[in-house]
Amino acid sequence: MTALIAGLFLFLGIHSLNMLAPAVRNRMVDRLGLIGWKGVFAVISLIGFVLLVWGYGQARSEPVWLWQSPVWTRHLASLLMLPAMILLVATYVPGTRIKARIGHPMLLATKIWALAHLAANGTLADLILFGSFLIWAVAGFVILRRRDRANGRQYPAAGIVRDILAVVLGVVLWGLFAFHLHRLLMGVGPFGG
Repeated sequence: MTALIAGLFLFLGIHSLNMLAPAVRNRMVDRLGLIGWKGVFAVISLIGFVLLVWGYGQARSEPVWLWQSPVWTRHLASLLMLPAMILLVATYVPGTRIKARIGHPMLLATKIWALAHLAANGTLADLILFGSFLIWAVAGFVILRRRDRANGRQYPAAGIVRDILAVVLGVVLWGLFAFHLHRLLMGVGPFGG
């Protein structure tokens, strides 16, 4: 469990820097340059991610059950992941109305992902992993939306075609994960197996 917690601390910590301490992030960019900062950010993120994946895998080998989720919660989680995947893709397709309206679709996608997985899983490791991401995403969404409003920041929308692209790509990504990649990467199929 130590590796999982250390990984979460590093991964979510570095991803929180701009939200919680933008002046510190800006000083690091000034000192290291943008490319240098991105390098440091990437290395810390990768180390954190590897630790949390490894720690979660260790915890799954000897689970501490807090509750038993009914089988139907896996199907609910899969269904909730559909809008999460669309929101995730909308983060990267420039000019979507989705991003213009929500502002930070990746954080909303993370909230949905975490809630879906908390519903479908009941171990201590699940609570720590998905609960940490849920708390982080809720706090980040609130902080960044308030900052956007205070700064008068708007996210421009280029047209409905961008939204259609985000939805189509999100549905394709959801299908790949729901029917293939989740089982391959996590060892568990959302629809059984």
